[in-house]
Amino acid sequence: MKTKFLLLSFLLASSAVFSLFAQQLEDKVYKDHIQSVRLFPEGATIDASLNAPITSLQSATPLVLLFDDLAFDPQLYTAKLIHCDADWQKSQLKDNDFLRTFNEFNVQNYDYSVNTRIPYIHYQFELPAVTKSGNYIVKVYSQRDESDVILTKRFMIYEEVFNVGASIVPPSQTAARRNSQQINLVVNYSAGEVTNPDGQIKVVIRQNQRWDNAKFLSKPTFMNESSKILRYESFDGGNTFDAGNEFRFVDLRFIRANGVNIANMRVEPDVIFADGNINKPRPETAYSQYLDLNGQYLVETKDRPGGNMEVESEYMLMTFRLAIEPTSEPIYLIGSLTNWGKAAEAKMEWDPKMGVYTTSLLVKQGWYDYQYAFLVDGKFDPQSFEGSYFETENEYEVMVYFRNLGSRYDQLVGYVYLQPNRRRL
Repeated sequence: MKTKFLLLSFLLASSAVFSLFAQQLEDKVYKDHIQSVRLFPEGATIDASLNAPITSLQSATPLVLLFDDLAFDPQLYTAKLIHCDADWQKSQLKDNDFLRTFNEFNVQNYDYSVNTRIPYIHYQFELPAVTKSGNYIVKVYSQRDESDVILTKRFMIYEEVFNVGASIVPPSQTAARRNSQQINLVVNYSAGEVTNPDGQIKVVIRQNQRWDNAKFLSKPTFMNESSKILRYESFDGGNTFDAGNEFRFVDLRFIRANGVNIANMRVEPDVIFADGNINKPRPETAYSQYLDLNGQYLVETKDRPGGNMEVESEYMLMTFRLAIEPTSEPIYLIGSLTNWGKAAEAKMEWDPKMGVYTTSLLVKQGWYDYQYAFLVDGKFDPQSFEGSYFETENEYEVMVYFRNLGSRYDQLVGYVYLQPNRRRL
C-alpha cells in the first residue's frame, strides 16, 4: 500500500512538473507586475524593436530582451535558454551542446524610471551567443528559483544551409482570391544529407509574427529528387492566410494632448487614464491603405524629446471600446499588446451603461496596433469585425527545419522574410 502511495505521489509530482514546463515553452508573462516585454535584434533606430526575434548563427548582432518591473527596488532575475524542436517541444540537446558557458545568466543591466507617476525598473538583457541553430526559449525567473518564472519568450537562430525562395501570390482557390494571400516557396536541399525529405524537412510560415495561426507544412506538393528541389504550392489552402485588414491603432505618445484615435486623456497625480474612440465593425467597408505596425507596438514618448524613452515613458490605463450589440460569443482584443489574445485582459466585457464592449490595459506610452476578434474553435477570427482584403500589407516569415540522420535536434536551415510592400510609421 505504501509503495502504491509513493508511486502515485511521484506520478502526480511528475505530472505537475511536466504541466508547468509545458506552459513555459511559449510566449507568456506570468506576473502582473512585469510589463512591456520585447525581444528583438539589437538596432540603432527606435523601430528595431518591431523586428522579429530571429538572427543568423553567424551574425554579430545580438538579440536583446527588454522588460519593465513595476516596483521600487530591483530584484534578482536570472535567465536561462531552452532549445526546442520545430514543434516547440524541448529538444534532446543538453545545455553544453548549444552553449559555451553555464546556462544561468544574471539580468544585471537595469535603470530606474525617471519622474513617472507609476514607478518601474527597466531591465535589459543581451542574449548569449549559441552554437546550434533552431528554436529557443529564454526563460526569466526570480531569486534563482526556476519554478518562480516571470516570463518566457520564443526566438529563433538560423543558418543558411538550404536555398529557399518564397513569394506572395493570389490564392489557387478562386473563391479566396479577394480576401486571402498565398505563400508559395521552393526549397533546394542539395547542401544537406537528405534521404527522406518528407520526414526530415519541415516548413513553417507565420504572418505578422503570430504563432496562433502559423502554417506547418510537412509534405511538399512537388518533389524532384534528381535536382533536390521541393515545391510548396498547395491547392487546398494549406499555405493560404486570411489577408485581414490594416490594423487599428491608438497614438499614446502624448499625455498633455489627445493622440490619434484617443477620445480623452485624464492625467491624475498618481495615474493616467486614456479612452480610445468608440470603434465599430468594418467588415463591409472599402479597403483603405494607411501605415500600421502589423499588430506590433512601439514604446515612445513625445513629451520628453531627446531623453531615454524606455525609462521616461509613462504607464497609463488604456480603455478600448467597441460598439456592437450584445452577443453570446466572447470578443477579444488581439495584437502584440495582448499576446495575440492570450492575456487575461484580451477578453472584452459588456458595459450596459455605455452600450459597448470594453477592456482596459496598463500600457506604456507609445503606438499600439490592435484588432477585434471572435474565438472560434480555439482560433481567433477577426473577419466579422475587420474584413479581409488581398491588398492588405502583411509581413510573412518562412522557416525551414531539417533533422539530419541520427541527429537529436531540428536545425533551422533556411529563413525568408517577406514584406514586398513594406509600410511602417
